[in-house]
Amino acid sequence: MSAAPQRPDVYYGGQAVIEGVMIRAPRHMAVAVRHPSGEIVRHSEELTGFTTGRLRQIPLVRGAVVLWETLSLGLRAINYSSRIALDEPAEDDGEAAAATTPLPDEEEPLADAAMWFSMTVGIVFAVGLFFVGPVLLANFLESQGIARAGVVAIEAAVRLVLFVAYIALIGLMPDIRRVFQYHGAEHMTIHAYEAARPLQVADVRRFPKEHTRCGTSFLVVVIMIALAAFLAFDLLVDEGIVVRILSRVVLLPPIAGISYEVLRFGARFESNALVRAMFAPNIALQALTTRVPEDDQIEVAIAAFETAVESAAKD
Repeated sequence: MSAAPQRPDVYYGGQAVIEGVMIRAPRHMAVAVRHPSGEIVRHSEELTGFTTGRLRQIPLVRGAVVLWETLSLGLRAINYSSRIALDEPAEDDGEAAAATTPLPDEEEPLADAAMWFSMTVGIVFAVGLFFVGPVLLANFLESQGIARAGVVAIEAAVRLVLFVAYIALIGLMPDIRRVFQYHGAEHMTIHAYEAARPLQVADVRRFPKEHTRCGTSFLVVVIMIALAAFLAFDLLVDEGIVVRILSRVVLLPPIAGISYEVLRFGARFESNALVRAMFAPNIALQALTTRVPEDDQIEVAIAAFETAVESAAKD
Protein backbone atom coordinates (compact mmCIF):
# COMPACT_ATOMS: atom_id res chain seq x y z
CA MET A 1 0.00 0.00 0.00
CA SER A 2 1.28 3.51 -0.81
CA ALA A 3 1.22 6.14 1.87
CA ALA A 4 -2.29 7.44 2.45
CA PRO A 5 -3.11 11.11 1.74
CA GLN A 6 -1.86 13.30 4.55
CA ARG A 7 -4.23 15.17 6.85
CA PRO A 8 -2.07 17.69 8.73
CA ASP A 9 -4.64 18.03 11.50
CA VAL A 10 -4.55 14.30 12.29
CA TYR A 11 -1.96 12.66 14.51
CA TYR A 12 -1.89 8.89 14.54
CA GLY A 13 -0.63 7.21 17.67
CA GLY A 14 -0.57 3.73 19.03
CA GLN A 15 1.19 1.21 21.16
CA ALA A 16 2.55 -2.30 21.05
CA VAL A 17 0.45 -5.19 22.31
CA ILE A 18 1.04 -8.92 22.59
CA GLU A 19 2.33 -10.05 19.19
CA GLY A 20 0.82 -7.01 17.59
CA VAL A 21 0.21 -3.28 17.33
CA MET A 22 -2.71 -0.99 18.16
CA ILE A 23 -3.18 2.22 16.16
CA ARG A 24 -5.53 4.99 17.23
CA ALA A 25 -7.30 6.84 14.40
CA PRO A 26 -9.43 9.95 15.05
CA ARG A 27 -12.56 7.97 15.89
CA HIS A 28 -11.46 4.34 15.62
CA MET A 29 -9.06 1.91 17.19
CA ALA A 30 -7.37 -0.69 14.99
CA VAL A 31 -5.43 -3.72 16.20
CA ALA A 32 -3.40 -6.19 14.16
CA VAL A 33 -2.02 -9.35 15.77
CA ARG A 34 0.09 -12.21 14.44
CA HIS A 35 -1.88 -15.42 14.94
CA PRO A 36 0.14 -18.56 15.80
CA SER A 37 -0.82 -19.86 12.35
CA GLY A 38 1.14 -16.98 10.82
CA GLU A 39 -1.88 -15.02 9.60
CA ILE A 40 -2.36 -11.39 10.59
CA VAL A 41 -5.67 -10.93 12.38
CA ARG A 42 -7.12 -7.43 12.24
CA HIS A 43 -9.76 -5.77 14.34
CA SER A 44 -11.28 -2.30 14.17
CA GLU A 45 -13.89 -0.66 16.34
CA GLU A 46 -15.45 2.77 16.52
CA LEU A 47 -14.66 4.76 19.63
CA THR A 48 -17.32 6.53 21.61
CA GLY A 49 -17.51 8.58 24.77
CA PHE A 50 -15.61 11.63 25.93
CA THR A 51 -12.31 10.52 24.34
CA THR A 52 -13.78 11.35 20.92
CA GLY A 53 -15.72 14.42 22.03
CA ARG A 54 -14.89 18.10 22.23
CA LEU A 55 -12.70 17.66 25.30
CA ARG A 56 -10.08 16.00 23.10
CA GLN A 57 -9.80 19.22 21.07
CA ILE A 58 -9.29 21.62 23.98
CA PRO A 59 -5.63 22.53 24.62
CA LEU A 60 -4.38 21.76 28.15
CA VAL A 61 -7.43 19.54 28.70
CA ARG A 62 -6.82 16.97 25.98
CA GLY A 63 -3.61 15.78 27.62
CA ALA A 64 -5.48 14.34 30.60
CA VAL A 65 -8.02 12.80 28.22
CA VAL A 66 -5.24 11.20 26.19
CA LEU A 67 -3.58 9.87 29.35
CA TRP A 68 -6.80 8.14 30.42
CA GLU A 69 -7.46 6.93 26.90
CA THR A 70 -3.96 5.45 26.68
CA LEU A 71 -4.65 3.37 29.78
CA SER A 72 -8.14 2.22 28.85
CA LEU A 73 -7.64 1.57 25.13
CA GLY A 74 -4.27 0.00 25.76
CA LEU A 75 -5.71 -2.48 28.21
CA ARG A 76 -8.54 -3.37 25.83
CA ALA A 77 -6.10 -3.87 22.96
CA ILE A 78 -3.82 -6.03 25.09
CA ASN A 79 -6.79 -8.10 26.22
CA TYR A 80 -7.81 -8.64 22.59
CA SER A 81 -4.28 -9.41 21.38
CA SER A 82 -3.66 -11.92 24.15
CA ARG A 83 -6.68 -13.97 23.04
CA ILE A 84 -5.41 -13.99 19.44
CA ALA A 85 -1.81 -14.78 20.39
CA LEU A 86 -2.97 -17.62 22.67
CA ASP A 87 -5.06 -19.03 19.82
CA GLU A 88 -8.42 -18.77 21.55
CA PRO A 89 -11.45 -19.61 19.36
CA ALA A 90 -12.21 -16.92 16.82
CA GLU A 91 -15.12 -16.07 14.58
CA ASP A 92 -14.07 -15.99 10.93
CA ASP A 93 -15.75 -13.29 8.86
CA GLY A 94 -14.55 -14.82 5.59
CA GLU A 95 -11.30 -12.85 5.28
CA ALA A 96 -8.29 -14.61 6.77
CA ALA A 97 -6.46 -11.35 7.42
CA ALA A 98 -9.43 -9.51 8.86
CA ALA A 99 -10.95 -11.89 11.38
CA THR A 100 -12.18 -10.65 14.72
CA THR A 101 -12.60 -12.49 17.99
CA PRO A 102 -15.29 -10.82 20.05
CA LEU A 103 -16.00 -12.27 23.43
CA PRO A 104 -19.18 -14.31 23.71
CA ASP A 105 -21.98 -12.19 25.14
CA GLU A 106 -22.18 -14.16 28.38
CA GLU A 107 -18.48 -13.62 29.05
CA GLU A 108 -18.36 -9.88 28.35
CA PRO A 109 -19.44 -8.62 31.80
CA LEU A 110 -16.90 -10.84 33.53
CA ALA A 111 -14.14 -9.88 31.10
CA ASP A 112 -14.94 -6.16 31.46
CA ALA A 113 -14.92 -6.43 35.25
CA ALA A 114 -11.55 -8.20 35.20
CA MET A 115 -10.16 -5.60 32.80
CA TRP A 116 -11.23 -2.65 34.92
CA PHE A 117 -10.01 -4.35 38.08
CA SER A 118 -6.62 -4.93 36.49
CA MET A 119 -6.41 -1.33 35.33
CA THR A 120 -7.41 -0.02 38.77
CA VAL A 121 -4.76 -2.15 40.46
CA GLY A 122 -2.20 -0.97 37.91
CA ILE A 123 -3.05 2.70 38.46
CA VAL A 124 -2.90 2.33 42.24
CA PHE A 125 0.46 0.58 41.97
CA ALA A 126 1.85 3.25 39.61
CA VAL A 127 0.65 6.13 41.79
CA GLY A 128 2.07 4.46 44.89
CA LEU A 129 5.44 3.65 43.32
CA PHE A 130 6.08 6.76 41.24
CA PHE A 131 4.27 9.44 43.23
CA VAL A 132 3.50 8.54 46.84
CA GLY A 133 6.76 6.65 47.50
CA PRO A 134 9.04 9.54 46.45
CA VAL A 135 6.88 11.97 48.47
CA LEU A 136 7.35 9.87 51.62
CA LEU A 137 11.09 9.89 51.02
CA ALA A 138 11.02 13.64 50.45
CA ASN A 139 9.11 14.19 53.67
CA PHE A 140 11.70 12.15 55.57
CA LEU A 141 14.58 14.12 54.04
CA GLU A 142 12.91 17.41 54.93
CA SER A 143 12.55 16.23 58.52
CA GLN A 144 16.33 15.80 58.51
CA GLY A 145 16.81 19.48 57.77
CA ILE A 146 17.27 19.46 53.98
CA ALA A 147 15.91 22.58 52.27
CA ARG A 148 12.51 22.19 50.64
CA ALA A 149 13.71 23.08 47.14
CA GLY A 150 16.40 20.43 47.40
CA VAL A 151 13.90 17.90 48.70
CA VAL A 152 11.59 18.41 45.72
CA ALA A 153 14.53 18.05 43.33
CA ILE A 154 15.53 14.80 45.03
CA GLU A 155 11.92 13.60 44.86
CA ALA A 156 11.87 14.22 41.10
CA ALA A 157 15.22 12.49 40.64
CA VAL A 158 14.04 9.44 42.59
CA ARG A 159 10.84 9.31 40.53
CA LEU A 160 12.83 9.42 37.28
CA VAL A 161 15.29 6.76 38.47
CA LEU A 162 12.42 4.48 39.53
CA PHE A 163 10.78 4.90 36.14
CA VAL A 164 13.96 4.18 34.19
CA ALA A 165 14.86 1.23 36.42
CA TYR A 166 11.38 -0.25 36.04
CA ILE A 167 11.53 -0.01 32.24
CA ALA A 168 15.04 -1.46 32.17
CA LEU A 169 14.11 -4.41 34.39
CA ILE A 170 10.97 -5.44 32.53
CA GLY A 171 12.92 -5.11 29.29
CA LEU A 172 15.01 -8.10 30.38
CA MET A 173 11.99 -10.38 30.02
CA PRO A 174 11.88 -12.15 26.60
CA ASP A 175 8.15 -11.55 26.10
CA ILE A 176 8.52 -7.86 26.90
CA ARG A 177 11.46 -7.59 24.50
CA ARG A 178 9.15 -8.80 21.73
CA VAL A 179 6.58 -6.20 22.74
CA PHE A 180 9.34 -3.57 22.53
CA GLN A 181 10.14 -4.79 19.00
CA TYR A 182 6.54 -4.22 18.02
CA HIS A 183 6.82 -0.81 19.67
CA GLY A 184 9.71 -0.01 17.35
CA ALA A 185 7.73 -1.29 14.35
CA GLU A 186 4.82 0.97 15.28
CA HIS A 187 7.08 4.04 15.41
CA MET A 188 8.79 3.20 12.13
CA THR A 189 5.45 2.76 10.37
CA ILE A 190 4.12 6.10 11.63
CA HIS A 191 7.39 7.76 10.56
CA ALA A 192 6.94 6.33 7.04
CA TYR A 193 3.37 7.58 6.85
CA GLU A 194 4.30 11.06 8.06
CA ALA A 195 7.10 11.16 5.46
CA ALA A 196 4.60 10.12 2.76
CA ARG A 197 6.60 6.98 2.01
CA PRO A 198 5.03 3.71 0.80
CA LEU A 199 3.91 1.48 3.65
CA GLN A 200 6.07 -1.43 2.64
CA VAL A 201 8.56 -3.27 4.83
CA ALA A 202 11.66 -2.10 2.93
CA ASP A 203 10.57 1.56 3.09
CA VAL A 204 9.42 1.42 6.70
CA ARG A 205 12.70 -0.14 7.82
CA ARG A 206 14.60 2.97 6.73
CA PHE A 207 13.07 5.00 9.55
CA PRO A 208 14.17 5.17 13.20
CA LYS A 209 12.49 3.11 15.88
CA GLU A 210 12.21 6.20 18.11
CA HIS A 211 9.47 8.82 17.75
CA THR A 212 9.02 12.24 19.35
CA ARG A 213 5.37 11.62 20.26
CA CYS A 214 6.08 8.28 21.94
CA GLY A 215 4.26 7.56 25.18
CA THR A 216 7.66 7.12 26.82
CA SER A 217 8.47 10.72 25.89
CA PHE A 218 5.11 11.78 27.28
CA LEU A 219 5.88 10.21 30.65
CA VAL A 220 9.34 11.80 30.77
CA VAL A 221 7.86 15.22 30.01
CA VAL A 222 5.26 14.61 32.73
CA ILE A 223 8.04 13.93 35.23
CA MET A 224 9.93 17.09 34.25
CA ILE A 225 6.83 19.32 34.30
CA ALA A 226 5.88 17.76 37.63
CA LEU A 227 9.21 18.88 39.07
CA ALA A 228 8.35 22.54 38.45
CA ALA A 229 4.71 22.15 39.51
CA PHE A 230 5.49 20.31 42.74
CA LEU A 231 8.29 22.73 43.62
CA ALA A 232 5.96 25.70 43.19
CA PHE A 233 3.25 24.00 45.24
CA ASP A 234 5.57 23.03 48.09
CA LEU A 235 7.08 26.51 48.29
CA LEU A 236 3.63 28.10 48.44
CA VAL A 237 1.79 25.54 50.55
CA ASP A 238 3.06 23.92 53.74
CA GLU A 239 0.24 21.82 55.15
CA GLY A 240 1.93 18.52 55.95
CA ILE A 241 2.48 15.14 54.37
CA VAL A 242 -1.18 14.33 53.60
CA VAL A 243 -1.69 17.52 51.58
CA ARG A 244 1.63 16.93 49.82
CA ILE A 245 0.61 13.42 48.76
CA LEU A 246 -2.83 14.59 47.61
CA SER A 247 -1.23 17.42 45.62
CA ARG A 248 0.79 14.89 43.60
CA VAL A 249 -2.40 13.13 42.56
CA VAL A 250 -4.63 16.19 42.09
CA LEU A 251 -2.02 18.05 40.03
CA LEU A 252 -1.45 15.09 37.71
CA PRO A 253 -4.26 15.94 35.20
CA PRO A 254 -3.13 19.56 34.60
CA ILE A 255 0.49 18.38 34.45
CA ALA A 256 -0.53 15.81 31.82
CA GLY A 257 -2.35 18.57 29.92
CA ILE A 258 0.72 20.79 29.81
CA SER A 259 3.00 17.88 28.97
CA TYR A 260 0.85 16.84 26.03
CA GLU A 261 1.03 20.35 24.54
CA VAL A 262 4.82 20.33 24.97
CA LEU A 263 4.97 16.99 23.19
CA ARG A 264 2.83 18.24 20.30
CA PHE A 265 5.08 21.29 20.02
CA GLY A 266 8.11 19.03 19.82
CA ALA A 267 6.50 16.88 17.14
CA ARG A 268 5.48 19.93 15.10
CA PHE A 269 8.96 21.46 15.13
CA GLU A 270 11.09 18.33 15.34
CA SER A 271 13.15 19.47 12.36
CA ASN A 272 14.41 22.43 14.42
CA ALA A 273 17.86 21.76 15.90
CA LEU A 274 17.04 23.41 19.23
CA VAL A 275 13.82 21.42 19.61
CA ARG A 276 15.66 18.20 18.77
CA ALA A 277 18.22 19.01 21.45
CA MET A 278 15.46 19.64 24.00
CA PHE A 279 13.88 16.27 23.26
CA ALA A 280 17.15 14.33 23.01
CA PRO A 281 16.73 12.75 26.50
CA ASN A 282 13.26 11.50 25.52
CA ILE A 283 14.60 9.91 22.35
CA ALA A 284 17.53 8.42 24.26
CA LEU A 285 15.20 6.80 26.79
CA GLN A 286 13.40 5.01 23.98
CA ALA A 287 16.49 2.85 23.63
CA LEU A 288 14.96 1.00 26.59
CA THR A 289 11.38 0.81 25.32
CA THR A 290 11.97 -0.01 21.65
CA ARG A 291 13.92 -2.73 19.86
CA VAL A 292 14.73 -3.21 16.18
CA PRO A 293 11.81 -5.25 14.79
CA GLU A 294 11.85 -8.20 12.45
CA ASP A 295 10.24 -7.96 9.02
CA ASP A 296 7.17 -9.93 10.07
CA GLN A 297 6.64 -7.54 13.00
CA ILE A 298 6.79 -4.56 10.65
CA GLU A 299 4.18 -6.30 8.49
CA VAL A 300 1.85 -6.44 11.51
CA ALA A 301 2.41 -2.75 12.28
CA ILE A 302 1.65 -1.86 8.65
CA ALA A 303 -1.53 -3.96 8.78
CA ALA A 304 -2.66 -2.14 11.92
CA PHE A 305 -1.92 1.24 10.39
CA GLU A 306 -3.66 0.42 7.11
CA THR A 307 -6.75 -0.65 9.05
CA ALA A 308 -6.65 2.58 11.07
CA VAL A 309 -6.31 4.73 7.94
CA GLU A 310 -9.17 2.88 6.26
CA SER A 311 -11.31 3.54 9.33
CA ALA A 312 -10.28 7.20 9.44
CA ALA A 313 -11.28 7.61 5.80
CA LYS A 314 -14.85 6.94 6.88
CA ASP A 315 -14.86 9.81 9.38
